[in-house]
Amino acid sequence: MFSVYILYSETKSKYYVGQTNDLQNRLNRHNSAQVTSTKYGIRWEVLYTIQVSTRTEAMFLETKIKKRGIKRYLEDIGYL
Repeated sequence: MFSVYILYSETKSKYYVGQTNDLQNRLNRHNSAQVTSTKYGIRWEVLYTIQVSTRTEAMFLETKIKKRGIKRYLEDIGYL
């Protein structure tokens, strides 16, 4: 199983979307400044996750969310 996840940094008021097969490890990497694109927004919190069965599906959904805009996607699904 793979997770498509949306993170939020309250300190930067920013969202981030990604995909992984180990969400806890990936979140730890985001919060320990090991990911270049998120190292300045530390403390990242998981807002939303979607489970899919293949990496291909995860990559497709991640791209779809990025194209729509993360905040707009969350509004569309009624999360915000």
